[in-house]
Amino acid sequence: MIYSSVDNPGLVKVLQFLQTHNTEYLSGQDLSDVLRISRVAVWKYIKKIQELGYTVESKKKRGYKLTANSDALLPWEIKPGLRTKFIGRQIYYYDSIDSTQNQALKLADNIENNGVMVVAARQTGGKGRLGRAWISPEGGIWLSIILHPKFDISITTLFPIASALALSKAVEKLFKVSPELKWPNDLTIKGKKLAGMLVDVSMESNKIESLVLGVGINFDVNVKYVEKSLRGNSNYYGVASLGEQNKKIKPVRLVQTFLVELEKIYELLSTKQTSKIISEWTKRSSTIGKTVEIQTNHEKIKGKAVKIDEEGALIVSENGRTDRIIAGDIIHLAK
Repeated sequence: MIYSSVDNPGLVKVLQFLQTHNTEYLSGQDLSDVLRISRVAVWKYIKKIQELGYTVESKKKRGYKLTANSDALLPWEIKPGLRTKFIGRQIYYYDSIDSTQNQALKLADNIENNGVMVVAARQTGGKGRLGRAWISPEGGIWLSIILHPKFDISITTLFPIASALALSKAVEKLFKVSPELKWPNDLTIKGKKLAGMLVDVSMESNKIESLVLGVGINFDVNVKYVEKSLRGNSNYYGVASLGEQNKKIKPVRLVQTFLVELEKIYELLSTKQTSKIISEWTKRSSTIGKTVEIQTNHEKIKGKAVKIDEEGALIVSENGRTDRIIAGDIIHLAK
């Protein structure tokens, strides 16, 4: 099923009425009279609300009572507490989809979809970097955001790095843990992967037509299941889950906080304040200063990771040779 921030007004009305009267039972007739819909419609909406993860008690002669909200990333749960100017102001939620990135790319050509977010409870064909699959079971946060930026195309390689910084700030604020940033776009906790970024860019005449940011976060996934699925991959280095840090923080709060931080980062990029982003990313980086080995499309490069430049490329130095690497698989080597 798909739910958007502009559809399903009847369902949302019933839900909001239950939420604002959650200390009492409401009869089907009361809901019908107040909301001016049939009792059959009330019953159908209650069933759908329960399917979406809300707990609604039902008692004969008393009616319905909401006793627990859903943890699903539903548009009407995200938007009321969202403090952004345009990112996430329109949301499409899927209980299951092949890939949020694929769906966002279909919507990206329309300039009016700037800031639109596509989010899913699970993905059957999640996309990672370099064409890899991304294991996306329930319990994770899988989303894509459509942007129509005005900044120079050279910044597109810095954008996933900047987005990872935005997510790390959100995690720090809510979970009181400090994820490390592994070049080019991963967040890690104790060396294990917590989240990753993917960017698809459409360009024409040396200008950015659209940019779609894909974000995968192991929020409260079954770590053993994901590790079993990934263990044979050459770039596997473990899986971390935020659920191991704090079970009380809800996914909606993390998404809201991340979108705010992302919009701040986006404004810095749009005003060419890249040095601030690079400085903050470097402070959190697990890569800079390490001896690394990077497999690019053409060769394998080994050396010390010195810094990232203003476009997000990694500068690696070894025996007087300096390499500038835009993309590749990286391994941190033991000293």
